[in-house]
Amino acid sequence: MQFNIPDTDQKRVVIVGGGFAGLTLARKLAKSKFQVVLVDKNNYHQFQPLFYQVAMAGLEPSSIVFPFRKVFQNNKNVLVRVTKVLSVDPVKNEINTEIGALRYDYLVIAIGADTNWYGNEQVRANAIPMKSVNEALYLRNTIFEDYERAVTTADHDERQRYLDIVVVGGGPTGVEVAGSLAEMRNLIIPKDYSDLDRKEINIHLIHGDPRLLNTMSPQASAKAETFLRELGVELWMDKVVKNYDGKNVFVDDGSTIRADKVIWAAGITGNKIDGIPEAALTRGNRLKTNPANLVEGTSNIYALGDIAWQQHEEKWPNGHPQVAQVAIQQAKLLAKNLLNAGKGREPAAFRYKDLGSMATIGRHKAVVDLPFWRFQGIFAWFTWLFVHLFAIIGTKNKVFIFMNWVWNYFTYDQSLRLVIKPWRKPTVETRT
Repeated sequence: MQFNIPDTDQKRVVIVGGGFAGLTLARKLAKSKFQVVLVDKNNYHQFQPLFYQVAMAGLEPSSIVFPFRKVFQNNKNVLVRVTKVLSVDPVKNEINTEIGALRYDYLVIAIGADTNWYGNEQVRANAIPMKSVNEALYLRNTIFEDYERAVTTADHDERQRYLDIVVVGGGPTGVEVAGSLAEMRNLIIPKDYSDLDRKEINIHLIHGDPRLLNTMSPQASAKAETFLRELGVELWMDKVVKNYDGKNVFVDDGSTIRADKVIWAAGITGNKIDGIPEAALTRGNRLKTNPANLVEGTSNIYALGDIAWQQHEEKWPNGHPQVAQVAIQQAKLLAKNLLNAGKGREPAAFRYKDLGSMATIGRHKAVVDLPFWRFQGIFAWFTWLFVHLFAIIGTKNKVFIFMNWVWNYFTYDQSLRLVIKPWRKPTVETRT
């Protein structure tokens, strides 16, 4: 395999990563004077805010992904290549990948972030992350496989290992997962597993801060805690998980929780590409950039989204929040700057416009912080649904998600509780 991309008189913009930042930039440059090459290890864009609904059997994975080639069907100057980027060579202006090297005039790194294990390899080996559709599907399979094991287990202690779940991290992902698990226990288990006692299912949320959603307002944090307690989630506030060996969770206060399933939502760290100047790396593996997103120590390499770290805005002295809106806004500005570069205009500095934040905990239970208004409860829940529905790419995906949500709303039931394991080609023994 190779890139097989023709050299033209167009300047080539290579975008590594097709998340919110990379896809937005590619779409903005799709009809421009540039040749755009979008490189990603997958051939589709993933809508990360709804990973937890795939994991909780609320949505099928096909509803929250969209093929890159479908997006750019009518844009012949946008080329998609599916491969893993191994390194960058700033001297040669090339990226090195599993299918060969590719020259660039401008390189945009939008590779996002991955789960932060804080250096604990034992936790990494045993806990379940949620940073991709594949991981969400794995979690869904694991949950329902364990429920099937539980119904055939007579011993109470043995059964508990299949039923109890620990969620680590009280940010939006952890709160949304814990709330969904509690709703599944309260509404679905009595229907599908009538021979299980749902009261035996314990859902623990461990958070290393005195309040949940600590990047949101105190009102949102307090209401989220109230909602979770109403749903029956056991909260371990201001506690830190020290280790997890696959059977026991060890907490820093000396407590131990027995659980076969630990969902790790305790933080993120930037993905890395070899070859970037070491001076540009900062905490969390983020890349230092100037106000126009140019990576420190380079002349034509840019970083966007979760991987980018800027200090020029007084409100964000420790870098912008690693959320979708930052990535999208940075991508839109970079598109303008690249288009203006040939006209001799100075690049504009990025200014983040905070549109607010939100999290959903369950039916009629959500919290919303807008710059001008904060509210919680049923109206916040409908607001969350509306915003996320219209952020999804593709009309068909919007329709399917809306139909699933309407069905779930009126029936208090989901119809996607399937254990679908990937097929593997059997190994054939050869005889000599």
